[in-house]
Amino acid sequence: MAEDGQQEAVEVQSPVTGTVVAVLVAAGERVRAGQRVALVESMKMEYPVESPTAGVVLALLVPPGTSVRQGETLCRLAPGDGGPVEGDAAEWRPVGSGPGTPGPAERPEVAAWRARRALVEDEARPAAVARHKAIGHRTARENVADLLDEGSFQELGSLVVAAQRARRSREELERETPADGLVCGLGRVNGELFPERAACAVLAYDYTVLAGTQGQMNHRKKDRLLEVVERLRVPLVLFGEGGGGRPGDTDTTTITGLDTMAFALMARLSGLVPLVGIAAGRCFAGNAALLGCCDVLIATADANLGMGGPAMIEGGGLGRFAPEEIGPLAVQEANGVVDLAVADEAEAVAVAKRYLGYFQGPLATWEEADQAQLAGLLPARRTEVYDVRRILEVLADQGSVLELRPRFAPGMVTALARLEGRPVGVLANNPLHLGGAIDAAGAAKAARFVALCDAFDLPLVSLVDTPGFLVGPAAEAEGLVRQAGRLFVVGASVQVPWVTVVLRKAYGLGAQAMAGGSFRTPLRTVAWPTGELGGMGLEGAVRLGFRRELAEADDPEALYEQLVAAAYERGKAVSVAEAFELDEVVDPARTRQELCALLRSAPPPPARVAKKRPGLGVW
Repeated sequence: MAEDGQQEAVEVQSPVTGTVVAVLVAAGERVRAGQRVALVESMKMEYPVESPTAGVVLALLVPPGTSVRQGETLCRLAPGDGGPVEGDAAEWRPVGSGPGTPGPAERPEVAAWRARRALVEDEARPAAVARHKAIGHRTARENVADLLDEGSFQELGSLVVAAQRARRSREELERETPADGLVCGLGRVNGELFPERAACAVLAYDYTVLAGTQGQMNHRKKDRLLEVVERLRVPLVLFGEGGGGRPGDTDTTTITGLDTMAFALMARLSGLVPLVGIAAGRCFAGNAALLGCCDVLIATADANLGMGGPAMIEGGGLGRFAPEEIGPLAVQEANGVVDLAVADEAEAVAVAKRYLGYFQGPLATWEEADQAQLAGLLPARRTEVYDVRRILEVLADQGSVLELRPRFAPGMVTALARLEGRPVGVLANNPLHLGGAIDAAGAAKAARFVALCDAFDLPLVSLVDTPGFLVGPAAEAEGLVRQAGRLFVVGASVQVPWVTVVLRKAYGLGAQAMAGGSFRTPLRTVAWPTGELGGMGLEGAVRLGFRRELAEADDPEALYEQLVAAAYERGKAVSVAEAFELDEVVDPARTRQELCALLRSAPPPPARVAKKRPGLGVW
C-alpha cells in the first residue's frame, strides 16, 4: 500500500516473450489509458504495449534492444488523471473511438488492389467491349450479373492473367487478358422464390479476351470451380462462347494438354447437379465439348456449335468453311443437340433461370385452367389428329410448361411443368407426327428425359396416345431396336413417382414403354373414357390373327369390319379396366385432381449421399 493515501504504482508488462524495439514515452511523461508506451518484437511481429490506465511514468525499466519475458515489467506508472497527451493521438486511439472521429486513410495496399481490380471490369476495355456489342452480344460480366441475384457473386480468380509472360508485358496482360478470359464463381439464382436452394455456380467465357479460348490459367480456374461444385452439389450454368483450346500460352511445360482435367470433371457432374449450357455466337472445340456435357443446352439464333472450328476443319483437309456454316442453330436444334432455342442472350438467361427453378422446389402459388375443357380437346373422330400440347397446357399450372427439344423427334413431347406448384416431368405422344408412333429419335429423346427427371427427383407424368413403335425398313435403319431397348431399360430403373394417363390409343410395346415398361410400373395407370388399348394395332391384329377365317369367308370385308368392331369393344378403356389391366377410368376434368392427389401422397425423396445414376445420356 502506498503511503499518504497515494495509489500503488501500476506495472506495465510485456504481453509476449521477445525484444523491446521501441520505448515511446519518457519518465515523468503523462499518459492516457490505451496509449502505446512500447513495442515488443516476437517471431518477426511487433506487439504494441498499451498503458492500462491514465497516469504519469515513474520509471522506465527496460531500454530498447533488451530481451524480455512474457509478463516482465517494462515501466511503472503513478495512476491518476494524465491530462492531455501531446503528440499524434491516432497512434493509440482505436479507429472510431469517439463521435466524429475520422477514419484512417486507405492503406496503400488496398488502394493498389482497387486499381488492379478495376482492370478486370468491362469499363477498362471500352474498345474490345464495343466490338463485341457491335455484333449484338453482351459481355460475360453482363451475362453473369443478369443471371445471379444482385450482390451475390463471389468471383474466383479475377486477378488471373493469360500465361503469356514470355511474349507480353505484365501491363499488357493485365490490360488485355483479365481473368484469362473466364469469369467464374458462385452466387444465387431465384433467391426470392427459393431462398433455401438458390446457390448456383457460373462459368462464363469472355469472347472479348483472346476469343474466349481455353488457356492454361482459365483451365485451372475451371477445374477449381468444378471441384467446388461437386463438393457443394450446386447447379452450374456455363456460357460457352469461344474458340476452344489456345495455342499461344508460353508459360507452361505442357506439350499436349491431354492430361487436362476439365472435361472429366465436367462430365463427372452429370447426374449429380443440374448443368445448363448457353451457346451464343461461335462455340467450337473444347468450348463445345463442355456444352455437350450439359443436361440442357440453350442456344441463341446466331449460335454456331462444332467440335472443330474453321481452322481445324481446313487443317484436316476437309475444306474451307465460314464459322456461320458450322453447326448453325437450324441444324443443331433439329438434330437434338440444342434443347431450347432463344433469340438472344437476355432471353437465354431468362430461360436458364426458369429451367433451374424446376430443380429448386415447389412454388407457393399457382393458377389452373378450367379443367372442364379437357374432354373437348380430343376430336370426336377417333382418327383425327390433334396437338397434345394444348392438353398439357390446360392440365398443368398456367404458364408452367417448358418444352425441351421441340424440333427434335417431334412425335415425342418432353416438357417440364408444375402441378399445384410442384415441378414434374411430362412425356406425351404427339399424334401430329406419325400418328404418335415412337421412332428411334423419339425413344432416345424420351429415355434421356426420363433419366434426367429421375436423377433430380422430379415425378413423371406420361400422356399416352400412340399406335406403338414405328415399324418398317426405314424405321429399323435408324437403330430403333436399340433405342426402344434403351427406353425400356431406363424406364425400369426409375425411382420417382410415375403416373400414366391414356388419352386415346395405347397399343403394343410403345404403350408399355410410355409407362416405364408395363402398365403395372407406374404408381397409377388410368385412361380417359376415349382410351382404346391393345397388344397391337387392332386392325393389324384382326388381319393377322384371323387370316384363315377371312380367307374362307364369303364376304371377307364384312367379316373384317365385324371383327374389328368386336376388337374395339374389347379394347375400349372401360372393358380393359373391367379386366383390371388399368387402375381406373377417369373423367378428363378430374385428371389434374387425380395427379395432384397422388403427388401429395408420395413421400419426399430420400436424402442422397451419392448420385442415383452414374451419368445422364446427353442426347
